Amino acid sequence: MKHSFGKTVVIALGGSIIYPKEIDVRFLGQFKSFIESFTKKGMRFVLVVGGGKVSRIYQAAAAKVAPLTDDDKDWLGIHATRSNAHLVRTVFRKVADPVIVDSRNKIKKLKHPVTVASGWRPGWSTDYVAMAIAHKLGVREVVIAGKPNAVYEKNPDRHVKMGRISCLRWGSYRALIPKEWKPGLHAPVDPVAARFAERNGIVAVIVGGRRLKNLERSLRGENFQGTIIE
Repeated sequence: MKHSFGKTVVIALGGSIIYPKEIDVRFLGQFKSFIESFTKKGMRFVLVVGGGKVSRIYQAAAAKVAPLTDDDKDWLGIHATRSNAHLVRTVFRKVADPVIVDSRNKIKKLKHPVTVASGWRPGWSTDYVAMAIAHKLGVREVVIAGKPNAVYEKNPDRHVKMGRISCLRWGSYRALIPKEWKPGLHAPVDPVAARFAERNGIVAVIVGGRRLKNLERSLRGENFQGTIIE
């Protein structure tokens, strides 16, 4: 399976990749070198960073003290994405735009090799933010580099023998996931982002965020393992 990328790549980087049990400094170093190897060749990247475990820590702590609404959970998650985004921007300081794209009105023409974005508003995950940025910039695909390394017929954690789906249409994908967004929803692409992508003709390239060799093959237009949704 192959996909041809342009000079600008939007990557939704899962928070669980940066912070599985604690901040993965080794991965951050590897990811920095990986991205910079492409920016030296003239490519630009928008890195949309998720909240991951940080958001769940805050949500769990707050829930022990008071009842939480979905709006509360989303806002805690959004601020977790902003902390993670600032961490990533700091790592890429020499080549990154100093401004975090933390709202829709901050999307602008890219002037730096790396631009970092976080969550925006309640009601969706950073998958949607990545799709919205790609659409605004005229980029026709988004790389989903999170914990899932592909779309499966069933949850691979519970049905390890179920097959990986290499390619599918957005309508078929949406039939596999819940119709509505809920904070903490685990899906390769959230339902709000999936509807937006289908409506605007955006392709999702699902790869495991920690498998940088596989991600490298995909960006080079070579055969890679994962799922393409279009």
